[in-house]
Amino acid sequence: MALSEAEPHPYWLDTSIPANAGRPGPAPSLVGAVSCDLAVVGGGYSGLWTALMAKERDPSLDVVMIEADRIGGAASGRNGGFCAASITHGLVNGLERWPDEIATLERLGRENLDGIEQTVARYGIDCDFERTGEMHVATEPWQLEGLREAAAAAAGLGQEPAFLDADAVRQEVASPTYLGALWDKDGAAMVHPAKLAWGLRAACESLGVRIYERTPATSLRDEGNRLRLRTPYGTVSAAKVALGTGVFPPLLKRLKHFLVPVYDYALMTEPLSESQLDSLGWRHRQGIGDSANQFHYYRLTADNRILWGGYDAIYHYRNGLRAELERRPETYSLLARHFFDTFPQLNGVRFSHAWGGVIDTCSRFCAFYGTGFGGKLSYAVGYTGLGVGATRFGAGVMLDLLSGAETERTRLKMVRTKPMPFPPEPLRYGAIQLTRWSIARADQHGGRRNLWLRTLDTFGLGFDS
Repeated sequence: MALSEAEPHPYWLDTSIPANAGRPGPAPSLVGAVSCDLAVVGGGYSGLWTALMAKERDPSLDVVMIEADRIGGAASGRNGGFCAASITHGLVNGLERWPDEIATLERLGRENLDGIEQTVARYGIDCDFERTGEMHVATEPWQLEGLREAAAAAAGLGQEPAFLDADAVRQEVASPTYLGALWDKDGAAMVHPAKLAWGLRAACESLGVRIYERTPATSLRDEGNRLRLRTPYGTVSAAKVALGTGVFPPLLKRLKHFLVPVYDYALMTEPLSESQLDSLGWRHRQGIGDSANQFHYYRLTADNRILWGGYDAIYHYRNGLRAELERRPETYSLLARHFFDTFPQLNGVRFSHAWGGVIDTCSRFCAFYGTGFGGKLSYAVGYTGLGVGATRFGAGVMLDLLSGAETERTRLKMVRTKPMPFPPEPLRYGAIQLTRWSIARADQHGGRRNLWLRTLDTFGLGFDS
């Protein structure tokens, strides 16, 4: 019954709701030929940050952005709105992969989140930015040890996360499932993801970026000192190109070996009443994620709804990408049951929206970077669900790579190396399904990782969510 009236599209993009008002009208499609200094392909966060930062660095630069659909219409307008400081998909993932760089990576991540907050203020972007931090909760005894280890690692880097026992965490947010938590009070902000994208678009336009929507790039050709992008009704000739296309079919074919599209799903409740909010506590409004391998993420919105997402991560054979895959009633039902297990005091609450979206996933769980066409093109892809904040850092990397200058970012091993590629089909599908089965069993057996997961760990793949 809770799902019976849920609209099957993203809450954030539903402009019939007053809290979501302000979506800009569509930009024109590109017709004819244009020329520019920098062409940005993709109108999500990655492309928006790249275009904005390029103009901030050099106001004289002529920048053109092309987007296949609408600005923020894909992952950037469908996510949970967790804007995290981490650029490595969490401290533990970064520590396992780049222990010698982790202090630098953590510092750069915090500076990146500060930069986002400053940009939101500088351009007056109305995106419900709340730097509330994020709380990782344990719902099984085996998860407590991992939280303590993460707390010790963070403390070793000068951070001060709060470790909460069962009583303390339930004072923060009232759930009978909570056994403890680690609260990073400054390492994440909650945002309205679509309004952030719309605000970045307005900021880009204010600096003179030319934006064309409903203009997919169909091909890319090297013409010596320039690159030419072909679109259905026109072309873009550019001295440099930045690719921010996520998991969608890449113009640089080599990227397809490193990326898989994984579908993630979310529910949004109706606005909660004062008494329902009081039953939860949650006065600090922090984002929350549980500590299972198959985890949930959830947060409050500005109009006091609860977004509840995660758990299922679905890969379809041969990198399936189709609009109908954004709807999965069996996952919605599963998520709803988990929601009421976590918050039984909210029995009777209904969900207003249920939707899905695709995540660009790579085997190291955080973005990788590179160049093509003799340095005339750069890319940053593979954010694996933590791109709301990290895409700004990736934009900086792309611009550094295009400039050819060595910077603190481009010297990072994280930037200079690539993840392990995925095998071809049908091995790809089989390996991913085996991994999903294995992490589910690990959750059911006290976190114990089977031979397959231990083998992945040995090769540095480390799939744990």
